[in-house]
Amino acid sequence: MTLKADSHPRSSESSSNTAGADEPSELTPDDIFHVLQTNRRRDAIRYLLEKDNPVKMRDVAEYVAAKENETTVANLTSTQRQRVYIPLYQSHLPKLDEQDVIEYDKPRGIVRPTDRLEVFRPYLEVSSEESHRTDRDRRESEADGAAVRSDTTYYSAATAASLSLLLAAQLGVLTLSGLVLGSLITLLFVLATAVTTRAGARLATRSSGPHRTDV
Repeated sequence: MTLKADSHPRSSESSSNTAGADEPSELTPDDIFHVLQTNRRRDAIRYLLEKDNPVKMRDVAEYVAAKENETTVANLTSTQRQRVYIPLYQSHLPKLDEQDVIEYDKPRGIVRPTDRLEVFRPYLEVSSEESHRTDRDRRESEADGAAVRSDTTYYSAATAASLSLLLAAQLGVLTLSGLVLGSLITLLFVLATAVTTRAGARLATRSSGPHRTDV
């Protein structure tokens, strides 16, 4: 009787351990980093996060290829599709399946998102925000550079015009008094300064605007 009573708890404990072993372990930070290490896996996860139902593996590949080539699915070439399709089919989607991020029916070419997919959403949202911020900063930097080049152009033009007036006066092409000549040259530089000051004010306004997030 004692042996029979003792054996029952052990059997129950064994069943409990077996059930626990069947549950997938949580993803570690290293697991998440490894999954998100490649652009193709990140883009595949972005696509699947927007889908509630199983999708065709071909649709995932076309979305990733379009992102990679900065075009639309309709404008993809067969070479662009093939270049992405094969690595996804052979490597990236099986990797996501191993991590229980998706259920990948390879023979049928069907991909089913799992609940674990949501783990990656915050990371991808931050990545997307950083990408938009980088693009915006790049555009602003280009605009600032154009403004600086414009300032240089104005002053160069003013200098060239002033030298031309001086040369023309010395050669007798223009008959101007020193006072008039000096006034014209001064006016040229005043106009150049006014234009560049306005451009600088616009740059300062944009830099201090509410869209700036740098602290």
